[in-house]
Amino acid sequence: MVCKDFEVRTVCADDRGWISETLNACWGSTAMVSRGVLHDVLAHPGFVAVQDGKPVGLLAYNIVGDECEIILMQSMREGVGVGSALIDAVKHLATIEGCARLWLITTNDNLRALHFYQKRGFTLAAVYPNSLAQSRLLKPQIPLVGMDGIPLRDEIEMEIII
Repeated sequence: MVCKDFEVRTVCADDRGWISETLNACWGSTAMVSRGVLHDVLAHPGFVAVQDGKPVGLLAYNIVGDECEIILMQSMREGVGVGSALIDAVKHLATIEGCARLWLITTNDNLRALHFYQKRGFTLAAVYPNSLAQSRLLKPQIPLVGMDGIPLRDEIEMEIII
């Protein structure tokens, strides 16, 4: 799949070093927590966006039954379509795999993510107040304060019904 001046392809073994380095720098580890489940991104399939031979975006997902969860989406080039292309790739895959629902968790401080996902068809499915206290037991690197100085407390579930 090619979009603008980058390509979206399936994550391969050669990407693991870059993924580990990037996630450790941005998130403090390769672990992500959603709804009380600890996911090691390196153990999950995904898509990578590549521009001029360099990775510029990553999306990891997990399919369970007829649901596909986006565990992580990271774009290093915002505003040029990398995130949208990654979402399109996982949505296409989820459809092919027979999934009825594509969903993700973001946090109460991530207003840009709420904006981004809603523009791409996601709707608010649930809010889990104070759930990050429990998530910090699984991943202590989760800070107490997030973007724009907003206390990091709640998980927000967003979905697209396929």
